[in-house]
Amino acid sequence: MYGKGLRTLSVATLITLIGAFALVFFWTPNEADQGFVQKIFYLHVPMAIVALCGFVVGGIFAIQHLRTREPIWDLRSYVAIHIAIILAVGTLITGSIWARAAWGHWWLWDEPTLVSFLIVFLLYATYTPMRFAIEDRERQARYASVFAIVAGAFVPLNFAAVRASQENTHPRVLNTTGGALPGDMRLTFLIAIVGMTLLFITLYRFELSTKQTRSHISSLKRKLSGDDDLPVLRRSAAPTL
Repeated sequence: MYGKGLRTLSVATLITLIGAFALVFFWTPNEADQGFVQKIFYLHVPMAIVALCGFVVGGIFAIQHLRTREPIWDLRSYVAIHIAIILAVGTLITGSIWARAAWGHWWLWDEPTLVSFLIVFLLYATYTPMRFAIEDRERQARYASVFAIVAGAFVPLNFAAVRASQENTHPRVLNTTGGALPGDMRLTFLIAIVGMTLLFITLYRFELSTKQTRSHISSLKRKLSGDDDLPVLRRSAAPTL
């Protein structure tokens, strides 16, 4: 089910990302203060936005799991958070590179935007170890859903708190007036966000498709061996490392 149309989605993702970064290198101007190094912004910021949205989506899926008790919603929540964590790692790496080039430091502990994102990442870094430390599948899914909901609610609250704080070193490119970017830079930035969103969806569906295929293979093996006591849906939707 999740693999249907995946090739088309992958091609669309590749074309959008190539187009975005072609605009980054060949169309958008260098920033006046930072010069060429500022172009990492078109990778760093969209990756951060999509990662945070992925965490929130994982929390929404977790709510559905607690409401319906359907294991498939737990699987969707797990995969969304898993992909978001990967993008969050990329955000921290690119952010450190940008900070070193622009400020001369790999990290600034007095910068609320940087520290708040690190806190969110460290919070979600405990999700997978906590989840797979619980052997019982139903209890594992239930506890993981509660964690995803609480952590997902923390993300927008944390973002709002940072936005309300006094502006420090980290630039503000998104505001109520549509952003502080010139037209060509803003267009490129929006295309980069679309490309990163498509990348998230592609990776999300690819992982769901892979886990679904593995679960079907495991189900067939159990049927062949005669060990088929548990419901297929309950077993097939359980996340695996």
